[in-house]
Amino acid sequence: MALPDFTRREFLKTLSAGTLGALSAGFPSAWGAEDGAPRRLEATADCLVVLWMGGGMAATEMFDPKRYTPFEKGLDPARVLSTFPAIPTRVDGIQFTEGLERLAGVMDRGTLIRTYTAGDLGFILHSRHQFHWHTGYAPPQTVACPHIGAVVSRTLGPRNPAMPAFINIGQRFEVGEGEELKAFTTAGFLGSEYGPFNVPFPDAAKDVVTPPAGMSPGRFENRDRFYRKLLAASPVGQLGSDYQKESLVRSLDNAHRLLSSPAAKAFDLTQESPETVAKYVPGGWDFSRRLGGDFVRDGSYEEKNIQRFGLGCLLARRLVEAGARFIEVTTEYIPFLNWDTHEHGHEKVVNMKKAIDGAIAQLVLDLEARGLLDRTLIVLASEFSRDMMQEGKPDRPVKDQVPVPDKLESLTHYGMHRHFTDAGCVLMFGGGIKKGHLHGVTAEERPCRTIKDRVVIEDLHATLYRAMGIPADLAYEIEQRPFYVTRDGHGKPIESLFARGV
Repeated sequence: MALPDFTRREFLKTLSAGTLGALSAGFPSAWGAEDGAPRRLEATADCLVVLWMGGGMAATEMFDPKRYTPFEKGLDPARVLSTFPAIPTRVDGIQFTEGLERLAGVMDRGTLIRTYTAGDLGFILHSRHQFHWHTGYAPPQTVACPHIGAVVSRTLGPRNPAMPAFINIGQRFEVGEGEELKAFTTAGFLGSEYGPFNVPFPDAAKDVVTPPAGMSPGRFENRDRFYRKLLAASPVGQLGSDYQKESLVRSLDNAHRLLSSPAAKAFDLTQESPETVAKYVPGGWDFSRRLGGDFVRDGSYEEKNIQRFGLGCLLARRLVEAGARFIEVTTEYIPFLNWDTHEHGHEKVVNMKKAIDGAIAQLVLDLEARGLLDRTLIVLASEFSRDMMQEGKPDRPVKDQVPVPDKLESLTHYGMHRHFTDAGCVLMFGGGIKKGHLHGVTAEERPCRTIKDRVVIEDLHATLYRAMGIPADLAYEIEQRPFYVTRDGHGKPIESLFARGV
């Protein structure tokens, strides 16, 4: 049965209530494990890098090309399946779309899933589906669900004691649906020490690990001591349970350890040569400039977002080298921008391809050259796909949210503007995954739905966790009951994706 429709405000209110409820919970030990120590499996990867295409990346415009229909005035939108022609990749039988030439050149290092199916959550709302993808659970929940990065952090711990185990790059929380994104970009009931280390602007990442300008070390330490006293003196329940307060103190300790560690140098992109930066950022980047500020409104958002994602991928490479455990780099989700292609879909995807094509391909090549790709799992994903005509699934249609004219008279409506949840793409590299492999088949005509080897979120998560040595039925105790890392512990790793059996 589909969940009832929720407005953004109702969704946020419900999630906030769940968060407050979780703060009163006790220590989240591993369910059924001695001394809270989770059961481990043999891992094929030591680090997980998620490249997040927030907003709904249309599969037929990217990694699952269908019949190409060029724009012309008066075009019947029902004829449009792809607005880009197909191009070959390094693997026979696998094609991408125009604008992804560099990624096509590294497809022989990766696995492509074409049949990821988003959950049936009722009315389609980006933040709800992003919550579902990142936690494995459909909102709302009665507890604060941890992000997949927090689960990895809690279960495996840091690879480098001075390096945050979970680092989130490129997403701001003061724009668009920022509060809704905060609801899942968190460690939830696991505790603050396992939450994300946020770096919204990678060009200024070194500032995040440096005390504020003009603040002496003594003043910085005094502020820290004063904050800890306030925390210790807070009434019971005001700032959560004793466990949650202790976890917050441990997160402060972790931050201080990073500030005084050589590992902090990994955040300084100015140590990279201009030639290396130019491989990630079209045209290179001058570090005397800053990407910060309200660049959504100053007329240069698309260009700066291309630069920001490229720098984010470069930062991710440095953090993998320095011992990070989980890294997410996002193209940033803001309603009606980037992959949220409600209008000018074709033109927006042209820009998004410029942002990701060279940067991701270079990340793969650099990690491979450094001998790190085999133990680093890179996953490119989005909350769902898009289509010109279909909203939701063919057998589970939902209310149309975007009007499509009977005839296309301008580029405004040339592109994939509706939310399609029956088949989407996930691209993976390294970490024990097969090379040059294709999983799943979709229909060649609309609706371009899954017809073979469907993948759902609990099985995708089980696969990612399995690569990291985490069993899909691992659970942590919350409110005296188990919370499983995949839905009710039912996730099944997709064994055929691994280069050797799992």
